Amino acid sequence: MEWMPLIMFAVVCLVLLSGYPVAFTLGGTALLFALFGIVSHTFDSSFLINLPSRLYGIMTNTTLIAVPLFVFMGCMLERSKVADQLLDTMAKLFGSLRGGLGFSVIFVGMLLAASTGIVGATVVTMGLLSLPTMLKRGYDPQLASGLICASGTLGQIIPPSIILVLLGDVLSTAYQQAQLDMGIFSPDTVSVGDLFVGALIPGFILVGLYTLYILILAIFKPTHVPAIPEEDRQENLIQLLAQVIKVLIPPIALIIAVLGSILIGAATPTEAASVGAVGAIILAIAQRQFNLSILKAVMLDTTRITSMVFIIFIGASLFSLVFRGYGGDEIVRDILTDLPGGAFGAIFIVMLVMFLLGFILDFIEITFVVVPIVAPILLTMDISPIWLGIMIAINLQTSFLTPPFGFALFYLRGVAPDSISTRQIYKGVMPFILIQLIGLSMLAYWPTLATWLPGLVYNN
Repeated sequence: MEWMPLIMFAVVCLVLLSGYPVAFTLGGTALLFALFGIVSHTFDSSFLINLPSRLYGIMTNTTLIAVPLFVFMGCMLERSKVADQLLDTMAKLFGSLRGGLGFSVIFVGMLLAASTGIVGATVVTMGLLSLPTMLKRGYDPQLASGLICASGTLGQIIPPSIILVLLGDVLSTAYQQAQLDMGIFSPDTVSVGDLFVGALIPGFILVGLYTLYILILAIFKPTHVPAIPEEDRQENLIQLLAQVIKVLIPPIALIIAVLGSILIGAATPTEAASVGAVGAIILAIAQRQFNLSILKAVMLDTTRITSMVFIIFIGASLFSLVFRGYGGDEIVRDILTDLPGGAFGAIFIVMLVMFLLGFILDFIEITFVVVPIVAPILLTMDISPIWLGIMIAINLQTSFLTPPFGFALFYLRGVAPDSISTRQIYKGVMPFILIQLIGLSMLAYWPTLATWLPGLVYNN
């Protein structure tokens, strides 16, 4: 029976591969294994008594209020045509350069990531708007596909990212549990704001590495990233600069309002999320893209996405209780502590497992199911919770790109023209997967890339 927790986890993965809904897979599998354990006297049913208190904790968790607010902000910005105008303007601004369209896609992907934090919406939007233009201008189809997928997944790491909100809440509990296990009864805390600030430098490093790659291609393979022909460019420089200012100021002002209020300590992430939601409405009104039908559609999307997140949270809570009831946390602890290499070996194995799970599980399931199991163990090894959270976020971002199951690939495949084959999309993301691994390696070697700025901002 000692392997029952790992068998339960394997069953969940198999059921998910069959296409069954995630939340019901987690909860249903847990209940079936709990019932089997009660009948066979190998599971203490008192563990299930804790479920109502866990659900009440989810309902009263003020940090999680940020989730529907950030989702609302992203959905509203998607409807306000911000991405359309940004791509069009940036293409005109950088179009005279080889690789100019590529730079535009990266820049707009970064802004959308900092504005919406929703990977699926960003990839789909970028695919619909920029992929036809890049193909029309002679860009290599593989490069165009890979660049859009990679730029779209920046929403995983650049705040305000939904995954950072969820990770921050889970890691906060795990960090306190780890300190209590070490005999520290006045534990320190880690917040969503810490992860937001810690993610800024690693996120910008990834943007810089993407840009450097396009620049190298512009020098050594100019036919892959041609400039826009001179006759198609906007000649009036004054008009172009005016358009750049008009298009850039609103989303940048919104980003500054959201992230700036967190950085200076004027607002919590939840409060900043409300600022972002209101700001997105104002921006939509300014763009003349706001009416009751749009508001209704945005609210329906927000309700649908938020409900999905929280019902997965409930299923994951039940799974976690049964997993611990079978002694799964002790098994995982024994496995990780017995690995060669100490903390490095444990981190490497956990990152590898999360990367592979990213093929079949979404970041929400991994955050709610896997992180609560492994994080308390890792954090007892003198590992920074901020660094661990950013490592997990970048790792999951990489798995989003990796064939054959990368979610970003499916998002783009759904909107890409028939002239782009799935094989081309897979080959196109390979250089960006390598870039992601370079970024992850840099963060692993220099943890201060994630911990320095939070220490400076919060005087830790």
